[in-house]
Amino acid sequence: MLGDSGDVDENQGTHAPRDPVGVTVSSFEAEFDYNSPTYLDMIDRSLLNLGNNVRLKRAIEKARRGEPVVIAFIGGSITHGAGAAPIHLQSYAYHSYEHFKKMFASMDSSAIQLIKAGVGGTPSQLGVIRYERDVLRDGSVQPDIVIIEFAVNDADDETRGNCYESLVLKALASSNEPAVILLFSVFKNDWNLQDRLAPVGFHYDLPMVSMKDALVEQFQKTKDEGGVITKEQYFHDIYHPTNVGHRIMADALANLFRVTDRTNLDQKEDELTKLPIIGNDYVNVKLLDRKNGEQIGQIESGSFSLIDTELQMTEMDDHDYGTPLFPNNWMYVPGETAGDKGFELHLRCSRLILIFKDSDSDSFGTAHIKVDGELVKEADPHQVNWTHCHAMLLFSNKEVGKHVIEIDMAPGQKDKQFTILGFGYVD
Repeated sequence: MLGDSGDVDENQGTHAPRDPVGVTVSSFEAEFDYNSPTYLDMIDRSLLNLGNNVRLKRAIEKARRGEPVVIAFIGGSITHGAGAAPIHLQSYAYHSYEHFKKMFASMDSSAIQLIKAGVGGTPSQLGVIRYERDVLRDGSVQPDIVIIEFAVNDADDETRGNCYESLVLKALASSNEPAVILLFSVFKNDWNLQDRLAPVGFHYDLPMVSMKDALVEQFQKTKDEGGVITKEQYFHDIYHPTNVGHRIMADALANLFRVTDRTNLDQKEDELTKLPIIGNDYVNVKLLDRKNGEQIGQIESGSFSLIDTELQMTEMDDHDYGTPLFPNNWMYVPGETAGDKGFELHLRCSRLILIFKDSDSDSFGTAHIKVDGELVKEADPHQVNWTHCHAMLLFSNKEVGKHVIEIDMAPGQKDKQFTILGFGYVD
């Protein structure tokens, strides 16, 4: 007998079915009915807001004409594809891209491009900094559709929604006017931040899809009562969906595409004329790292002169290989560099976010951060205790000013390592 994991039961000696690329799938996954009336009703409940349809209908019509269309995703580990196997072909982002091609690109499906920029364990506080690099590819790409998914990551957003709304506005403000869709995933304990983030979508009348609205109520029901899928079947762990869960998320987005296509064209509205509901202070945030830092500010790297190559990796787009995040960094390794001078950055800005490396290695230690001579933060790489990118707000001022940022190892930590991955700054 096969369990949901697709493992072989040694007593039975049978094997789970395999998908076309040879990955073992569970019997539940193979037999799940994506066309039952109860399933379709569940998918319908995911449509939180249809929103103004002008931008999305424009993207759909471009695809129908055989023109290039870029569909982009930015978010946390669920957008990365965590819980899906293989991650590059079974993530909700890849399934949604496939749905869109089949629905609208019959003339030339190769004209549809996927941009997937999900990074595990990171909030929109980091996403808004990454947007130019990881979604727009430093200006080389103009997405026609942008799906934003941070509903289960933004508990760690120190700006409490300001960075999220700033990211939404940054995407909306692109010169080609992309459709911006807000996607709200959910954890196994039925939690997300939809109550904080959905008002942003309603404020700008954006399309919104909620997995919480689709799933949570039916989780409490038996199959006879209208239950479609259990938590054990939907979730790979307490955070991430299974292959079936990712497919359900993609079907919810496809439902939005389908309903939008069938509705009449809305009147054109300028969403950007409205005052922000939470804040827009980070719309113009930019990334500063070793690659461009000397062109932006004055940097004395001191003992932080090495480059860390053991970084968080993520499978971007439809790639089956990992891309290292923030490779243009500054690393301190005791005894590896001459002298004992800390890192120093002179910069004109109003707001500044430090990005540093979290690690589960005992060789990493805590750094002290001073701003204009005053100790403001301690950066502890063991708060999360796995190798990933950590965003920390250093200051947020209304006015631009000259600031000196000093980073050095905390007392008693000189024998430890520390990596500065970069900064997000608003000038």
